Amino acid sequence: MPLSDAASAGPAPARSYPVKPRAVYLMGTCLVDSFYPQAGMDAIALIEREGVEVIFPQAQTCCGQPAYNSGYDDEARQVARQQLEAFSADIPLVVMMGSCAAMLHKDYPSLFAGEPEEAQAKALAARTYEFSEFMVNVLQVELTDNSQQPLTVALHTSCSARRSMQVAEQHKALVSSLSGVQLVEPQRATECCGFGGTFSVKQPDISAAMAKDKADNMAATGADVITSADCGCLMNISGTLDKQGRSLPAKHLATLLWERSQ
Repeated sequence: MPLSDAASAGPAPARSYPVKPRAVYLMGTCLVDSFYPQAGMDAIALIEREGVEVIFPQAQTCCGQPAYNSGYDDEARQVARQQLEAFSADIPLVVMMGSCAAMLHKDYPSLFAGEPEEAQAKALAARTYEFSEFMVNVLQVELTDNSQQPLTVALHTSCSARRSMQVAEQHKALVSSLSGVQLVEPQRATECCGFGGTFSVKQPDISAAMAKDKADNMAATGADVITSADCGCLMNISGTLDKQGRSLPAKHLATLLWERSQ
């Protein structure tokens, strides 16, 4: 379904889980692993504080989205098979980024349609959750803001999180639950930041113009910190602001939540 159609279809029913799981897998994603490792550690701390064991298979790799989005289905399947094996137990998979969560939850079933791994891919898709979705819908977490420092936070929800996974409200709910935090969103909050994975490489001029618009709108909020649950967006927005000489701290949502509530 095109993004425009998904957006007009209305919000999907909130997904839960039959019982509170005793253990979950965590998929860190390539960008968390390479650029935001602390966000992964903070997500583990948040989930384990709720009494749930977090399993981080060392065999996990890329979800296969870059190849899939570029039309290389065979290559995407080759990468995705690694994830089918890494996350093979029948427990929830929590994914740190909306785009990667959407790849597993939405695209794996069609990617493996007619393949020997079709049933396995569908089963993994059904138990895949984006981080905020899992925290709100499954764990029903209640956070206590233990920081004495008031903070204004500008929230960016990625296109994949907003439209494919439809978890924008969960992002807002988590930030808003922190009593000392004022949540603000930029003008034209639903617009793309320009990253779009391989889009930023294939269409650099368009991507840069979109990033400038988003950076301008984020800076105009007067926020102390930018947060998002998608590291590609964080890198793009904060990097653009840095180049403009308007540096603004940027934190993954998991890091913001852990820092304020530990």
